[in-house]
Amino acid sequence: MVKIADSQEIADVVVVSLEEHPDDRGRFIETYRRSWFPLGREMVQSSRSDKSAGSLVGLHYHLHQADYWYVPFGSARVVLHDLRQGSPTESATMVLGLGEGNQQGVFIPPGVAHGFAALSDMTLTYWVDSYYNPDDELGVAWDDPVLGVDWGIPDPVLSPRDKANPTKANLDPSRTPYWRLRR
Repeated sequence: MVKIADSQEIADVVVVSLEEHPDDRGRFIETYRRSWFPLGREMVQSSRSDKSAGSLVGLHYHLHQADYWYVPFGSARVVLHDLRQGSPTESATMVLGLGEGNQQGVFIPPGVAHGFAALSDMTLTYWVDSYYNPDDELGVAWDDPVLGVDWGIPDPVLSPRDKANPTKANLDPSRTPYWRLRR
C-alpha cells in the first residue's frame, strides 16, 4: 500500500513510499497520482534527467512551480532547503535517499530549494505544475557553508549554472520566496 506522509522537516513537502509489485517478469510501481497531493496543482509537464555517478544538480528553486521527483534507476541523495521567508520551517534542510532500495517520491513546493547528487548512474523523472519558464529558474550555491550539506560524493561534477549560483546570503531580495498558507 502506498504511504503518503507530510515531511517532519519542511512544511508542505510530501514523501510518498511507493508499493512495489514484483513478479517473474520484473516489477510494477505506480509512481504518481494527483490525489496524493491535496495542496498541489495538476502536473502539466514531465521530464527525465539521466546523470552519471558523481554528478550534482542544484540547488534550484522556483517562485511559482512545484515539482514531484522519482528515481526509477540508480540512487540519488536528494537535498531540500526551505528558502520561504515566514515558513514555519524556514531555513530547514532535509536529506533523503531516492532510488534503488528506497522506492519513494517527493513533492517539492515552490520556494523550497532542491538538488540531488548521483550516488550511481541514475535517472530522475520529474513532473512540474507549470510549463518551463526561464524567469522562474533560480538557484542557491550547492556548497553554501550556511547550509552545510553533505552531498555524499567527493569532487562533484557540476554544470556552469550550478557553479555560478549565489550563496543564500547573496540571493536577490526581489527573487526571495515567501511562504503562503495553502491549507
